[in-house]
Amino acid sequence: MTATPPSSPDEPFDLSKLRELVSMMEKHGLSEVDLRSGSERWRLRRGPGDSPSLPMPAGYPGPMPTPGYPMMPFPPGMPPTPAAPPPAAASAAPAPPAAAELPAIKSPTVGTFYSSAAPGEAAFVQVGSKVNTDTVICIIEAMKVFNQITSDVTGTIAEVLVKNGDPVEYGQPLFRVRLG
Repeated sequence: MTATPPSSPDEPFDLSKLRELVSMMEKHGLSEVDLRSGSERWRLRRGPGDSPSLPMPAGYPGPMPTPGYPMMPFPPGMPPTPAAPPPAAASAAPAPPAAAELPAIKSPTVGTFYSSAAPGEAAFVQVGSKVNTDTVICIIEAMKVFNQITSDVTGTIAEVLVKNGDPVEYGQPLFRVRLG
């Protein structure tokens, strides 16, 4: 998320106003807000591909380049990696879709993923859990606000793609679901 602070450098930056605006954006599903009141102007954007709207401070050196590592040949006598075995013959019955082909429930926001309401409690869902559109599947903490995330599909959890406490990005797949 990017934010343009108040337009006058003499005005203090009000963090409570920023939190209120972010909360309203999440509540109403907005990806961009541009507000002006008197000499104050706020512009917030959220979503994938955000680019900072604030210029880098003068004298900021930028990211440091990381040194590359030269490619080293395999030592003499080391056997090459064996080729993958040939694929098995197709069976008569079609196989169920691989987990990677199943639809994903994606993160609606950036934050920290929690699989349960509190440490030590059972996870909201696990592989095999039945979910519908009002089932709470996890919590994502963003700016000290704990957001309950509900499933957007009806089905059975086939795969949990993130671990408890992992940071997640907007649009990142969290679960794979077998529909139905």
